[in-house]
Amino acid sequence: QVHLVESGGGLVQAGGSLRLSCAASGGTFSGNAVGWFRQAPGKERDFVSAISADGVATYYADSLKGRFTISRDNAKNTVSLQMNSLKPEDTARYYCAVFTGTLIRSPMAYEYWGQGTQVTVSS
Repeated sequence: QVHLVESGGGLVQAGGSLRLSCAASGGTFSGNAVGWFRQAPGKERDFVSAISADGVATYYADSLKGRFTISRDNAKNTVSLQMNSLKPEDTARYYCAVFTGTLIRSPMAYEYWGQGTQVTVSS
């Protein structure tokens, strides 16, 4: 069973950048789309971005287009999320997961969630 581990989170000032990484072990996700979600305290888990198995198709939450970029390296079994021009409202725990369902923007369509990595953006 594939196990996902997120890394790269941290504390950054508004306007700064972070690069999150999602690494797979115990298996591979090269044949699946992979998505990123985020969840702030007391809020639902929201779709951030996703990438197709071959890396050709990418999907973003409308509010994040132009600031976030998703990419993948199937040889290294990793998916990355480059986050630029960060805002305090981007503060959340960020999770990656493997797409196994139908609706790519729905968390219900994903399995094998990682433990997440915390991103905190100070104003």
